[in-house]
Amino acid sequence: HIQGRFEGTKYTEGLAATNQIVVGGPFLIGHKIEVGTRDSGILTVDGRPVCGGFPSSYTGAGFSLTYNSEGEVPDVVPEGNEKRIVHMSLPLGVKVSVYQWNNYVDVKIEMSPQPSQDGVCGNANGNQADDTTHSIIHRVGARVRPSDNILSGKAMIEFTPQMQKMMARECAATKRASAEASCSTSLGVPAGEIVVQSCMFDECFGMNVRARSHAKTYA
Repeated sequence: HIQGRFEGTKYTEGLAATNQIVVGGPFLIGHKIEVGTRDSGILTVDGRPVCGGFPSSYTGAGFSLTYNSEGEVPDVVPEGNEKRIVHMSLPLGVKVSVYQWNNYVDVKIEMSPQPSQDGVCGNANGNQADDTTHSIIHRVGARVRPSDNILSGKAMIEFTPQMQKMMARECAATKRASAEASCSTSLGVPAGEIVVQSCMFDECFGMNVRARSHAKTYA
């Protein structure tokens, strides 16, 4: 499994950015590798800090990590940041590179298509048209089920009165009802819980990256 956590930052004007990633599950024989932002200090294997020096490396059971500045970055090195990359060499030929910046991370995943593969990076079926945010949310949901979550720490879940008003006015009642049922079922959490309400908001407006900013216009 590869899971990511996305949260808004003051540097992105509230827009979500990747701030933590975890690799684990059966193909790592129960081991878990986590990488967060430089500010978070998270670079662990099975909850224990590794690669304390820079550059450095770590070898585990069937996988290895190299922590250095080698390789091209996806975009540019953000101002005030040092180039630091965690290179993961994993079973099944999977390679993950995590570009560790002060307040967010960039992630590059190289792997061959796997059966039933899906998630925020798409389903690797060669059809980019079904890899939109709306399509992905429809297939796999807007959240990872709490019982399936392997990330450490807790995500910051926000659902404000303004978001409630926006959803009541701009998301049709039928859509809200189907979103509530879908979110409650997929998350295994009763309707009314804040995580379900936040999930409903994403089901209604997930295709609009400025939805949360727009919600702030509701008094």
